[in-house]
Amino acid sequence: MDCNSPGAKVSKKLVFKLYDIQMSFISIIENTFFANGRYWGNLNSSFYTRGSIRAMKTGIESADLNMVWNEKPLMPDDNKAIQNIKNDFQQAGLPFWWWVFPSSQSPATIDMLEAEGFSFVESIPSMLADLTGLSDQETCDSGVSIIRVRNKEELNLWEEVSFTGFDFPYKTKEPYHRFVSTFNLRTDSPQKFFLACLNGIPVATSLLFLNGNACGIYFITTLAEQRKKGIGLELTTATMRFAKIAGARFAALQSSPDGLRVYQQAGFKEYCRVDVYSLNVS
Repeated sequence: MDCNSPGAKVSKKLVFKLYDIQMSFISIIENTFFANGRYWGNLNSSFYTRGSIRAMKTGIESADLNMVWNEKPLMPDDNKAIQNIKNDFQQAGLPFWWWVFPSSQSPATIDMLEAEGFSFVESIPSMLADLTGLSDQETCDSGVSIIRVRNKEELNLWEEVSFTGFDFPYKTKEPYHRFVSTFNLRTDSPQKFFLACLNGIPVATSLLFLNGNACGIYFITTLAEQRKKGIGLELTTATMRFAKIAGARFAALQSSPDGLRVYQQAGFKEYCRVDVYSLNVS
């Protein structure tokens, strides 16, 4: 086909349009993650900024609950900020992960992180679902019920199930409790919490963060002895359904290997990956 033919021009326009759509979806995924991190961190005064870098320090000795991210590629002027953040977490005795999303990736970013002792951990699927086609009707099995957490008693149950489901070290139980205790249960809070109960017993959790026409879904876990029964899928779709009713069109999340198939069944598609780095421990 002639590159200047009408068919070729239409084909190019289609490619550019698809590319723009892809980049738009990636932007939704990134912005939702960034907004949730800022909101989360500000609840317990653990969020702070160093140049173009953002950090959230929960006080829990778990790398995936202490986050650092840059919302654009790192520049030479950021070297001092990287060192300050390293020192801050090291003095607190807290492990942490540095999240690098597509918009913040560059050869210089990786070189600067590696020069400061960071190494690649994993590449995590970042997924998005369009909620417009989601059924408004509940499909829960008769033995499974989904409840929205509305008071401290229910939040305590949510805390216990999530702590056990993620198998956090027992020594982190008290700082985890302090972290969860800062969660805002007011009706105007953008974060909502859900429990899945099997025959009346809480067995799974999720956390929803509403952000304009999008939302993020986090803290999805099921107690080990209750897995592979479809409970995670029921809870995920119920959380998505609440988000749709609340006005969200898109739902975003980052998936573990174990959860990937469940999220695909729920309607999520992978649009990018976020690369995670951690400090080398000598």
